[in-house]
Amino acid sequence: MSLDELPDRIDQAILNILTNDARISMTDLAKRVGLSKTPVIARVKRLETSGVITGYRAELSAKKLGLQHVAFLEVRLSDTREKALQAFNKAIRAIPEVEECHMIAGGFDYLVKIRTSDITDYRRVLSESVSQLPHMASTSTYVSMESVRDRGVQQF
Repeated sequence: MSLDELPDRIDQAILNILTNDARISMTDLAKRVGLSKTPVIARVKRLETSGVITGYRAELSAKKLGLQHVAFLEVRLSDTREKALQAFNKAIRAIPEVEECHMIAGGFDYLVKIRTSDITDYRRVLSESVSQLPHMASTSTYVSMESVRDRGVQQF
């Protein structure tokens, strides 16, 4: 999607509705945005094809899955050249408990969100997986005491 094809007001309404209810029927979506079904279907297809909509997924209950322990991990690498960053990125993607990983501009290199069943399971992930990542220099852990806003487990 080019700059002249950025989502207009109706596209933005469609995106807001789909973000909150991806299972809405095209008929109901059309009613909510004030268009007929055919142009809404065309708009959704265009948003998908252009990559604005990248997929649809179920939100899972961390509580029901026994995955309520959330820790944020500051990671410092011993080498931050491109090859080292690529190796780290590839390896961290393979750890299933890693829910998010962001390269940071600041006093450390990455901020990682790890979701586990409890502190014992977190310690296992830290010692068996995270500490074995390439170019790992040091970490600092911050345990979440309460989730004020969490959209749930995004992958399982």
